[in-house]
Amino acid sequence: MRVTPTFEATLVRWSGAGGWVFAPVPEEHAPDEAGPFGRVPVTATVDGRTWSTSVWRDRKAGWLLAVPARIRAGKDDGDVVTVAVEVDRARV
Repeated sequence: MRVTPTFEATLVRWSGAGGWVFAPVPEEHAPDEAGPFGRVPVTATVDGRTWSTSVWRDRKAGWLLAVPARIRAGKDDGDVVTVAVEVDRARV
């Protein structure tokens, strides 16, 4: 059984409409390349909660994982979370 490496990320609230909250993904944990529209489907785990989603490549901010409120469990901008992302090859 392969273990997906984890990393710690500080949550960042994106300004503007909707106010999405992201966990920045360091290059060493990011996909090798971006897919259509800069996104790559992944299975993500944040603080032990796992779901299917995508990471996006932003030209300025790098790789970003949007973390919905139901996953954050009360955490928000500035809070540190433990993250794992694995490319979902079945959805690429």
